[in-house]
Amino acid sequence: MSEEKTYLDNNGVLHCAVCKEPLERILSEPVLERTRFPRACACQRAQMEQLEKEMKDRQHEAQVSAFRAACFHDKSLCDMTFEHDDGKVPAMEKAKSYVDNWDMMRRKDIGLLLWGGVGTGKTYMAAAIANALIDKEVRVLMTDFATISNISVLDAEEYMKALMSYDLLIIDDLGAERNTEFAVQNVFNVINRRWLSRKPMIITTNLTLDLMKETAKEDVNKCRIYDRILDVCKPVLVDGASKRTESGLRRMDLLREVFE
Repeated sequence: MSEEKTYLDNNGVLHCAVCKEPLERILSEPVLERTRFPRACACQRAQMEQLEKEMKDRQHEAQVSAFRAACFHDKSLCDMTFEHDDGKVPAMEKAKSYVDNWDMMRRKDIGLLLWGGVGTGKTYMAAAIANALIDKEVRVLMTDFATISNISVLDAEEYMKALMSYDLLIIDDLGAERNTEFAVQNVFNVINRRWLSRKPMIITTNLTLDLMKETAKEDVNKCRIYDRILDVCKPVLVDGASKRTESGLRRMDLLREVFE
């Protein structure tokens, strides 16, 4: 602090001219042959607090950026947030509530099964949850059942360990996986391991609950998968007009404006 911003009081103690606090601590008994020791005034403490906050903010942004990069294989999912939502999906409020109550969801191993028609916003909702939790420095991974069903035997164990390391696992598009014995076994292994780990997962699917129940009656392997999902994932219906259809119509209108 420059001399212009300090002054000596009547006792010869150095003070800050801005906040008027002393910049020295005077001891009645000497320590190491000294009785005067520097102290931070309110201005200096505020400056240090601001620097500490800026450092923590930079660390937070770096952590969030790394978590987001690890979470999404498709970078467009980074833009699927609650803030960018068009408000046309009533079930989005349940997604926000899930994020608001994450600590309890995590502690009690409660996930979501987002089900509904094609293009109604299930993937958007799942990605919005992921982005909101990542902002809280929660480790999230979002993948899909097609990827899981293609895990090779050689990579399966390491891949499984990686999936289990995340606080929340989101798996998109149940029912889109290959319907081979190998693929179904891969899916069961992931769901079962996650179920045993007592860590929450969010599943999206175009399948109806009735269809899942009917399929489970006929296919014991699918039954094992669906039973575990429904045991820990609360079903949430995501309905309404298809966002993909609406998006396609908007593009067609734009093309007509340009070329007609």
